[in-house]
Amino acid sequence: MSSLRDRMMSKTAEVRAAKDIQLDPQQEKATSPRTAPGMAAALAAAQQRIAQLEQAGPASEASVSEIVPNPWQPRQVFNDAKLVQLAESIREAGLVQPIVVRRVGGGYQIVAGERRWRAHKMIGKETIKVLVVDLSDEEMAMLALVENVAREDLCDYEISRSIRRTEKEFPNRKRMAEALGISRSELYRYLSFSELPEFIVQDLDVQPRLLGATAAENVVSVLRGRNGAAFEIAKSLWSKVIAGDLDQLKLGRAIKQALDDEGKPAAGVSDRSIDKIFAGGSHAGSITKDSTGLTVKIKAGLLTSEKEEQIRELIGQLFADNS
Repeated sequence: MSSLRDRMMSKTAEVRAAKDIQLDPQQEKATSPRTAPGMAAALAAAQQRIAQLEQAGPASEASVSEIVPNPWQPRQVFNDAKLVQLAESIREAGLVQPIVVRRVGGGYQIVAGERRWRAHKMIGKETIKVLVVDLSDEEMAMLALVENVAREDLCDYEISRSIRRTEKEFPNRKRMAEALGISRSELYRYLSFSELPEFIVQDLDVQPRLLGATAAENVVSVLRGRNGAAFEIAKSLWSKVIAGDLDQLKLGRAIKQALDDEGKPAAGVSDRSIDKIFAGGSHAGSITKDSTGLTVKIKAGLLTSEKEEQIRELIGQLFADNS
């Protein structure tokens, strides 16, 4: 008779891959971490402030070449297709709403309207309508951060980078949290990204939605004051997050558990063997054998009711044969 492991592998060979299962849209989980809800109010305040600035006085003309972007602008990538559409609209109908700028040295910095300014450059316009206003560095930083962060739905890591870039413009973190419409605890949660291990930060630079602020804060808390061995454990578990085998919100807890288990007697670990179960080329589960027994794990949602019943019957038959 073949081993239980072989028979289980055979029974699950036809299991559907997760990508092939149609989920109820109402039951699907969010694919990326969610940001602080208080930013909606901050966005409304920022938009109201910009609306006030746009009514500040008569527009004038300024040279496109004398204008530079807001140095606190968090948005690094602009949608090229939408920019082309805007440029064509300006070419045909002109600029409807002047951009808002402030004087800096011999030129201007953009307060609001960078897309319009970029569109002018795209079609070779030499001048652009501007409203010149007087703003402090703090207000410039706040308007750029709040308006773009909330409007462009940046993920937590992108928000954290923007916060770090503008932090020095605020007298203290209490004032910065108020400007963003979040609590100080939420602000510190975003700031925790800067304390993550370098190997996580490098991956977030490429895939910023891998980790949310809450998860980042948990990881930082677990690793604080730890040595190099702890970072090796974290690195191993982080690879599971990247592969989709570990929920990012469970990363901190998984690291803590691994650290708590470190140093405990690990009887039978050297005899442990793990066989992965695949379905259609995708990882569907695993069969683990060690000194404590045999463990079969199959990812939730991958078994039909019929296949689950077949597995139960198989196990029942195996133990019935030994009675």
